Amino acid sequence: MNQKKPNIVFIMTDQQRLDTISSLGCGYMHTPHLDRLTENGTSYTNAFCSGATCVSSRASLFTGLYPHNTGVYSFDNWSHQASWVQDLRDGGYYCANVGKMHIKPDFENIGFHEQRPVENKMENFALEGGGEDDWGWWLRLHGMERELNLHKTEPGWEESLNCRVWPYEENLHPDIFTGDLADAWIGSYNREEPFFLQIGFPGPHEPYDPPERFLKLYENQDNFPPQIAGENELNGKPPQQTAHQEFFRTVDNPSRIDTAELSGEDVRKMRRYYSANISLIDEKIGQILDRLEETGQLENTVVIFTSDHGDNLGDHHLPYKWLMYDSIVKIPLIIADFRNPPAEKTVSGDLASLIDIGPTVLDYAGLPSPSYLEGRSLTPGNSAEPEYVFCEDNYLTMIRSHDFKMVYYLGQESGELYDLKKDPGELNNLWDREDHRPVREELKSSLLGWLAESVYMNKNYRSRNTSGQPIRHPRDPRFGNRLHGGPAN
Repeated sequence: MNQKKPNIVFIMTDQQRLDTISSLGCGYMHTPHLDRLTENGTSYTNAFCSGATCVSSRASLFTGLYPHNTGVYSFDNWSHQASWVQDLRDGGYYCANVGKMHIKPDFENIGFHEQRPVENKMENFALEGGGEDDWGWWLRLHGMERELNLHKTEPGWEESLNCRVWPYEENLHPDIFTGDLADAWIGSYNREEPFFLQIGFPGPHEPYDPPERFLKLYENQDNFPPQIAGENELNGKPPQQTAHQEFFRTVDNPSRIDTAELSGEDVRKMRRYYSANISLIDEKIGQILDRLEETGQLENTVVIFTSDHGDNLGDHHLPYKWLMYDSIVKIPLIIADFRNPPAEKTVSGDLASLIDIGPTVLDYAGLPSPSYLEGRSLTPGNSAEPEYVFCEDNYLTMIRSHDFKMVYYLGQESGELYDLKKDPGELNNLWDREDHRPVREELKSSLLGWLAESVYMNKNYRSRNTSGQPIRHPRDPRFGNRLHGGPAN
């Protein structure tokens, strides 16, 4: 193995479900370049986000802390918090961001030497006082502005299900712009330091807007997974889910969508456009890998691919995210070390989390993880799989094992409990079932133990205590190898 410190390329999409990569059992997808990553690394088929929406998930990922420790559950500011990108920079890496980061406030810095931001397609930065991102300036160079009000300007938008064919030149599409920008950055890199390059694609986040040639890849595709939904399913779920559905039926913005009574053709349409967006990104990932190879850098590069969360796409009669269904919280995660590619592709069913990305990147860089990081390194031969993964969003907290998922709703009697072996689609809520009360109470107890430990172990981070005073911690076998780094005393 090459002993030189590797370059690390961290590619992240926005709102991409797990079931979107051809070589991972999804033959309806056209993803030859993501397939190439799977052939050269380890793919995790039980990886989960730690925050169920964009900003919360990214704040958690880049700080290495869960939302209850970052305080970021929605579009909250988080750039003032420490990030493991700073540890990479201090450890000798040149750090750059190209594309979507969702730092708040917009365009702040969390340790990068340089940033080329590309944010939400329909975000009004001028209104928020943040200036413009690089894609916005690219549009202006071509005499265009962001389209902020498609629900008012696009005929039939409400019936479109957020699907449209990209109406302009391909090079103006934000995902193509991001991929081209990353390609150019790699091609021009000439520094001696190893680099950490974060590439953030804005898609396949809605609107689902592929150029025509990508949509044609799916024009005869009708074997997408069917909608996961039961008749009157939400009647047995906490009332916030119906409220979530109703909100997007009435909201006055381009994300308005009615998923209460989708037809089979409606669901297939959404998935065709969504999948075409992913194939666009896949093409750009191939371009990036080719550029790394052409410049002689691929053989000393670790590529990590993931997404911040998924998308219901009508599953459970619901849109988008903000809840804890696997359609939302289960995300792709591929780690390909091109210095030492495996003889054959490796697929791991171990539980993993975006909270593990920081320790993993630092481990590949040969740098120690700060003791407050709450994840574990996923480099080969590292710590054992945990018993549970966790995700948070405002008043919701999920605890999930291989067999069961519980979602605790703050201050409410209602909640969610699913037997994932018998009900992988999460259709039958067992929360109020007396015969499942022991499981529910055991998961509640484990959730409390995790939450108390997490808050306690991160007191130094929150108080900015840099004295190095060790925190006493008895090892707890319920969580496998400790999720917090550093020695236990």
